[in-house]
Amino acid sequence: MKDITIALAKGRLAKKALGIFEQIGITCDEMKDESSRKLIFTNEERKLKFFLAKATDVPTYVEYGAADIGIVGKDTIMEEARKLYEVIDLGIGRCRMCVAGPPQAKELLQHGALIRVATKYPRIARDYFYNKKHQTAEIIKLNGSIELAPIVGLSEVIVDIVETGSTLRENGLEVLEEICPLSARMVVNQVSMKMEHDRISDMIVRLRNIVQGQEGGRL
Repeated sequence: MKDITIALAKGRLAKKALGIFEQIGITCDEMKDESSRKLIFTNEERKLKFFLAKATDVPTYVEYGAADIGIVGKDTIMEEARKLYEVIDLGIGRCRMCVAGPPQAKELLQHGALIRVATKYPRIARDYFYNKKHQTAEIIKLNGSIELAPIVGLSEVIVDIVETGSTLRENGLEVLEEICPLSARMVVNQVSMKMEHDRISDMIVRLRNIVQGQEGGRL
């Protein structure tokens, strides 16, 4: 039986995902050692391997089969647009992808005017403005603090992830439109889903039961 390899997006998401895996009996004690410099962590008993990767790289590892399974945010899945199966919404890391800016920018969004948009997510922004709003937009790719762009006049609005909105408010900005809700998802390599169908499907069913149980508890 071959190992199934799972790629986890580094940071809080990985810790939360491991917590959910533990609820279905999948553990990896090696990963709890924060001083470890290992790159690959194993669970020999269950024939599983885990590794941590930059979020934007997880869909790539999964598409090309270097990982059979990935855990990563919906924003990254949408932006990377890789060929893979998205199988479960894990319900962790909830936030929103939004158009934000100063209050006066709302009029530009309502009347379809040419608008300049700064974002870390050019694919998502382009799809939203061109295919959903049918509004011509100049998309500017940035990597740093997106909130700075409308303040210094680089753009009228931004497209970015919003959790609480406190950073926006502190800088005189607000959510103008919501593009979509976001959360962590489990994705699977298309070939792996066929070759390891029984093992992966069993994992999906058990994880889905955990997630649905948690959601039921919040109602």
